[in-house]
Amino acid sequence: MKRLGKIFLVVLAVIVLAACSNKKGSDEDESPPEPFPPEDLPEKFLAGEFEAIYHQTSKAFQESVSLKEFNKLSKDFTKGVNSFESVSTMPVQGLTEYQWLSNKGDKGIRSYFAKDHTIEGLQVLPIHSYESDEMYTKNTYQMPMAGEWFTFWGGTNELVNYHYAVESQRYAYDLVIVENDSTFEGDPTKNESYYAFGEDVLAPYDGIVVSAENELEDNTPTVDTNEKEPLGNHVILKHEHQEYSVIAHFQKGSLKVKEGDQVKAGDLLGSVGNSGNSSEPHIHFHVADGENWQEATSIRIKLKDGIEPVRGEKVTGY
Repeated sequence: MKRLGKIFLVVLAVIVLAACSNKKGSDEDESPPEPFPPEDLPEKFLAGEFEAIYHQTSKAFQESVSLKEFNKLSKDFTKGVNSFESVSTMPVQGLTEYQWLSNKGDKGIRSYFAKDHTIEGLQVLPIHSYESDEMYTKNTYQMPMAGEWFTFWGGTNELVNYHYAVESQRYAYDLVIVENDSTFEGDPTKNESYYAFGEDVLAPYDGIVVSAENELEDNTPTVDTNEKEPLGNHVILKHEHQEYSVIAHFQKGSLKVKEGDQVKAGDLLGSVGNSGNSSEPHIHFHVADGENWQEATSIRIKLKDGIEPVRGEKVTGY
């Protein structure tokens, strides 16, 4: 709903607060210890080396959280955890995001490291799971685009899928195009700078158009979003077995279909835009059990070839 399709850098933690800065902070005159590599962060937590972690965070982080607070929060967080497993690594706005999941699957770490290994953002959070994770769509779908794209959000926990906490969007995907570790080249406030903008959006399965919007303005990236019309320009398709594809954020005026049209898998629906509650051009795609997407339940999507892409993974459409 509010969070539909939002793409942004998380620098405020649920438990551990953080903020971005290019400088390390330290009130000590002595030289700081040699920074550890990002891959060692989970082991540092488990070994109780909280001070070493803290001293590698940015100045802004340390201005938000004291060492005493950090030690207490970290100690509470690691109780009952024996190990962490890496779940994703990906570039985000000039930093590298690393994410780990605890052995019980109930706690997660999300961190943002600069090239010099300064920790610019750190988030530790509880992880939930739902019985619906085991229930898939009856239809087998294709991703609604051609060629190779990048999974910005997707998967079955809050670490890899921003939508997961919201039942109506739980198994949604946000898809972008990434080149040279970036989704754009040039002016970040221009939609045309983004590789995904204007690309074809294709029908993921045979169906009939039951909802279509084509006249909403595209947002200015990094400047504004339209939370009142979260889907923006969109197409909702009704499929067999009472399943509905929700495809959002089309470019204004780009739709090639209207309500009542029959479409086949792979048919052109319109062009990627940045309308609705979206901060940069991308495709939002999920499948629901009803036409009213805000009241419906999201269903885990069975994709062709059995693929299950998660955040940070490349995925191929038609």
